Amino acid sequence: MGLSKCSLEMLQEMGLKSVEDLFADIPKEVRTGGLRLPKGMSELELRRELEAVLSANRTADSHPCFLGAGIYNHFIPAAARAIAGRSEFVTSYTPYQPEISQGMLQGLFEYQSYMAELTAMDVVNSSMYDASTALGEAVLMAGRINGGKRFLVSRAVSPEKVQVARLYAMGAGIELVEVGYDRATGGVDLADLASKLGPDVSGFYFETPNFFGVLERRWKEVREALGQKVMVVGVNPMSLALLKPPGEMGADIVIGEAQVFGAPMSLGGPTVGVFACKSEHVRKMPGRIIGMTADLDGRTAFCMTLQTREQHIRRSKATSNICSNEALLALGAAAYLAVVGRSGLREVASQNVRNMRELSSRISKIPGFRAPHFSSPHFNEFVVSSDVSAEKVDAALLSKGVQGGLVLTRHFPELGNSSLYATTEMHTRRHHDMLVEALEGIR
Repeated sequence: MGLSKCSLEMLQEMGLKSVEDLFADIPKEVRTGGLRLPKGMSELELRRELEAVLSANRTADSHPCFLGAGIYNHFIPAAARAIAGRSEFVTSYTPYQPEISQGMLQGLFEYQSYMAELTAMDVVNSSMYDASTALGEAVLMAGRINGGKRFLVSRAVSPEKVQVARLYAMGAGIELVEVGYDRATGGVDLADLASKLGPDVSGFYFETPNFFGVLERRWKEVREALGQKVMVVGVNPMSLALLKPPGEMGADIVIGEAQVFGAPMSLGGPTVGVFACKSEHVRKMPGRIIGMTADLDGRTAFCMTLQTREQHIRRSKATSNICSNEALLALGAAAYLAVVGRSGLREVASQNVRNMRELSSRISKIPGFRAPHFSSPHFNEFVVSSDVSAEKVDAALLSKGVQGGLVLTRHFPELGNSSLYATTEMHTRRHHDMLVEALEGIR
């Protein structure tokens, strides 16, 4: 197909001879050579051909998937999809400008309100990229609050999340120090925490449920040990329909991942990070906050009440240099919560717990497998230990059409042959049967 005159002129302006020259930096060994499709196909023929190619993919709909570790497969009501998919929201420019539509501002205000109620925190911003960047920002914010140059992080946290936080901390000259977990319960090792506290420590981050799905039962002791230092708590917002909120645990900052509210897994992203704090720390908070006010005619209106990005104020005074944000997903989370409602959310969360208890109990009865690994309450995720290698278990499950849990061997070698399994309301009894039957056949 020949190039248009305009395309040729653009190539000449860039000093290039062909479109292929645009991809000269991509190594030839990783190039695909394009889609191998017959030429001269009609639109209908092309669609059928592509559907046949895509049918080879394995999805969470076609195969039971028990992967979790931060991204979860939850049901998304059609009404929530329809609201978030409206063109007024999808095509809106990234909402940093105060003159953006009242509809988007109201949606973000509702998101903040829902999250504030779930977390029992004073202030919630209009979301972050994801939970990992939210943790990075929390580390920086803790340093702004009390000036400490060391920040403690529980080891029972996603390794990927810690890696992102380390990158954030590096530029600010903050050292991240890991605090161990109790090998029996999976909760915070209080003795290790106490040994690493000092005057140069700004705060401590732990999760409930943590990376292993364990619910932290000793948060009071953690709060007492920290004293005036910043306590940052990570949450799965879905679990807050049943659990004591972190605001009532004495948290100074709360972060989380709201992908569980109306966002698909999408190969790990994009997602929506929750960030909340006490009111006295709001001026040190990253991002922006939407507020409710009244216009000149006395009608309810919404506006940006806090804008701490470098595009809005002097860079030296900015608390965040994030240049983009998945605000559409935050609006989608608000739509999900509005559609599901208080009682509906509680039922979804309860079903997650019931499924976890049922599945872990069934796996524990299989010779050679132990579940859950830790002797603590869990939400919808738990560690499974086995007598055979976790990699072998994973491969055997895939051969049976089941996506097993996340293999933990590389990042948590102390757990031996173990994997992290998650189950949600999307799993039926048949899905559990398929997993259990596949595990029973592994020797």
